[in-house]
Formats: sequence, C-alpha cells, structure tokens
Amino acid sequence: MPFIFKIIEEESIDSILPLIQKLNNNQVLDTILRQRFVEMFSQNYECAGLFKNEELIGVCGLWFCTRHYSGRSVEVDHVFIDEKYRGQRLGKLFFEWIYNYTKNKGFEAIELNTYVSNHGSHKFYFNEGFKILGYHFLKKM
Repeated sequence: MPFIFKIIEEESIDSILPLIQKLNNNQVLDTILRQRFVEMFSQNYECAGLFKNEELIGVCGLWFCTRHYSGRSVEVDHVFIDEKYRGQRLGKLFFEWIYNYTKNKGFEAIELNTYVSNHGSHKFYFNEGFKILGYHFLKKM
C-alpha cells in the first residue's frame, strides 16, 4: 500500500490536531491548539503530512527562515508518526521527502529540536547526519 507525502493546507488544520495531541499527551486544549496552528500558518510555517490512502498517519512542521550561521534554513518541528506505523522506515522516507521538498524550494540547511528524553529520535537524527549544535532553552512568560 503506497504512502503519500504532501503539504497540508491551512484549511485542513483539524486533521493535524489528533496527531499533535498524541505527541503532546493531550496537554493543550483543542481550541487553543487550533488557534496556535492558525497563527503558525501565517508565520512562514508549513505542515507536511504522511498519508496511507486518505488517512493522515504522520505530520511534521516546517519553519522557513534565514539564519546568519546557516543561511536559508528550515526548522523541522513536531515530527510525529502514529504508533501503529512505526518501525517501517517511514521516518526515513518522510525525511527524504522533506530534504527534496526543501532543497527544491532553495533552502540549504535543516535544523531541529528534540526532547532530551527522546533517545530513539536522537539515534534517528544522528543516523540522518544531524550534529548537535547547541541547547534549546525555554522560559514561559
């Protein structure tokens, strides 16, 4: 059964929310999460989707910007593949699609953050050729 990768349009925000809720363990109310995504779509953000038939089984945010140290870069955000589909090399295929998509848009670097406790993702990203550049800090105001 073929898998399809494509950009999810802003009108389909509601299709993204269930997977993002799983990623965040339902820590944010749906109404707040939806409002945040509406705002994100207005800020150089795109959401890539991984589909099996018509079912959305994976998502990944893409933030486009130019940085002084890396040039035109894409920050990959909230990568999530539904548990039922893990272990099938779909993450590798998803990132190959992301590399091609962003390179064709003229971007030259990809950055990402991952939670310190997510050891499986660390191994994946190292295998993809990512290097640790620094630490990500957060302070809620």
